[in-house]
Order: sequence, then structure tokens, then C-alpha cells
Amino acid sequence: MKRALLPLVLVCLLASSCRTTASEAEHTPAQVLSTWMSGSFTSAAQARDQQDLFFELQLHVTPIWTERADGPWLYVEQASATSLSRPYRQRIYRLVDVEAGVRSDAFTLPGEPLDLAGAWEDPERFAHLIPNDLQERSGCSIHLTRRGNQFVGGTRGQGCSSHLAGASFATSEVSIRRSVLEFWDRGFDENGEQVWGATHGAYEFVRVD
Repeated sequence: MKRALLPLVLVCLLASSCRTTASEAEHTPAQVLSTWMSGSFTSAAQARDQQDLFFELQLHVTPIWTERADGPWLYVEQASATSLSRPYRQRIYRLVDVEAGVRSDAFTLPGEPLDLAGAWEDPERFAHLIPNDLQERSGCSIHLTRRGNQFVGGTRGQGCSSHLAGASFATSEVSIRRSVLEFWDRGFDENGEQVWGATHGAYEFVRVD
């Protein structure tokens, strides 16, 4: 019996999927996705290799309101490496288990979002807020399904409104792995012409923590 088990044990030691699958079986897809997304990430390598196409950005994702049963809830902060104290995107995401996978609903912060810049280092700064204080971005939910070692998906249709740079609507395409998050966010005008966002593919954020 021991000889028969030895090859399987060696395979599991060499392939992290064996250990990971056993651990993740105890959690819902939304909880697994939350774990993969949480942390600090940078697009520095991509910006260095394709400096004419991508900027160096930093992305921080941290769980908040972890005592709530209607989550996971995540605070997401994204900033240019040249202006870290003034992030250009601050959102709260709620991950929801659905039949097809996970739905990520997006919310904006009340008041002046920059007051919470850097709060990814201290999630207790969100203790004074509750979900009812947030404004949901209707039509901007991202629908994800798991395919092997990644979650993939995006927004649906043209229902995510955007007025940035003359846009009419925005779209997001997403791929999430344990150490790499890829986001391709784009804005389009009423004629379907792209007016903002990367033009040659998704930003690739690599885990740094």
C-alpha cells in the first residue's frame, strides 16, 4: 500500500494543485476569489517591457467588513506609480456566489474618496461605513467563472455608463490567478469608438507582497 501511494504523494508535492484543491474545497468560489485578489500588485514589469503601451500602476486590494455574512467585501485602490497618494480609482467590490460562478458588484464611496486613500493598509478606517452608504454602479457588475487555475469574465453589454473623456459606456475584461490579476478597462462613445483605456490588451498586475 505504501509503495502504491508513493507516486501519488510525489505528484502532489510537485503540483500545488493537489494541496490547493483540498484547501479550497472548504470555501465558496467567492471566498476563493477574494483570497486570490487580496494583496498588493504592480504593473511595473509590463510597463518596463512595453513602455509605449502601458504605465506603471499599483493596485491594492484588502478585505473589509469581514464580520459580515453577505460578502466578501473588498476595498480596491489603484494609482499611478508617480502619484501614489492620489489614487485615480477607489472602489468597493462585493463578491457574490451565483450559479454560474461569482458576480463582483462595484460600489463608489460616499463623500470625498481621497479621504480614504491608503486605507488598504488599515481596513478599520471603513468601520464608520456600512453598505447602505455606498452607491452601486448599476450595470457594471463583473461576471466570472472558474476555468482551472483562473477566474475569467467581464461586464455584460453596454450597461456600465461612463462619462470619462466623452465616453458613453465602459467595459471590463478580467482574468484572475493567484499571483496575477489582469484587467482590461475601456470606455467607448455612443458610436462604439474607444475613447479611453489600454488599446493593446489588459494591464497585468503581479503580486508583490
